[in-house]
Amino acid sequence: MTKRLKGMKRQQTGITLVELMVALAIGSFLIIGAVQIYNQSRQAFVVNESIARVQETAQFAMDTIEADLRMASNWGRNSRGVAVEGRSLVGDANPNNMTVPIPTCGDEWAFDLARPIDGDDNGYTLACGANGGFVGNSDVITVRRTSVQPVVLEAGRLQVQSTRIQGEMFEDGAIPPAFSPADSSTHNLMVNSYYVAPTSQLMPGVPTLRRKTLTMRNGGPFVDDQEVAPGVENIQLQLGIDVDEDNTVDRYVNPGHAIYDPNAAGYVPGARVITARVWLVVRGVTAEFGIEDGRDYQPSNANLGQMNDGFRRLQVSKTILLRNART
Repeated sequence: MTKRLKGMKRQQTGITLVELMVALAIGSFLIIGAVQIYNQSRQAFVVNESIARVQETAQFAMDTIEADLRMASNWGRNSRGVAVEGRSLVGDANPNNMTVPIPTCGDEWAFDLARPIDGDDNGYTLACGANGGFVGNSDVITVRRTSVQPVVLEAGRLQVQSTRIQGEMFEDGAIPPAFSPADSSTHNLMVNSYYVAPTSQLMPGVPTLRRKTLTMRNGGPFVDDQEVAPGVENIQLQLGIDVDEDNTVDRYVNPGHAIYDPNAAGYVPGARVITARVWLVVRGVTAEFGIEDGRDYQPSNANLGQMNDGFRRLQVSKTILLRNART
């Protein structure tokens, strides 16, 4: 029996070293492939997230400005700023001696209802200082209108009482004598000036869209400065002018052009702003590795050139029809 066992060949158990090395090699390739797929998926997620955030910022900023612009020249029951008593007149910015909102952005800032849309071309000329400074090659967009829905009377707030043919600005909380409550409605005066500041209060170092907005504080009109959308790097505006009252745009001009300014020597009587073109340049809040942006950014008449600073950017534009500008 013993001799028989000694004569039998011993059977191998387990795997050989060669088989183990082959298995390790195959496993390593699989792990490396899985890691690469994960990294690619992670990178794609980061890129898509960055693109989505820039797009969301652009859409929010454009929607905010567009909603304001569309309602420009809405004075309650009518849309004729020249028919509202108390508006700025040529040579008299505040004919009814109403309280100028503080900090003052200029007498005409709140009362120039004959120009429901105005602004500065690649600069900032408002008397009220920009919070944190301003981007010099970006426009300022100023919109004047009233609240869409009627409101209650409120002493100390600038309001407009209007019918279908006339209106009057007031601030004492009492309906002007020339108006009947049954035939008129009360609306809050709204003025917003949009501009770009070089840094955000929420995200230091990130440019941001801000606005000066007419509110009420301590029983009187007040100009608040609000942050709207961090990441907006530049805004530009052009105004579509109708000069022959046929409700079509005859030419586009930059904000502050004399053609629609009754106080300017080049004013064309009857010229009306009926559309607005808005450009936005929006960037990500953080730089991204590997971003090489060689595009030239030229919104409207501004030339921002090539950035190449690692930030993802998006330039968008939109032409907005002004609901209350057409006859």
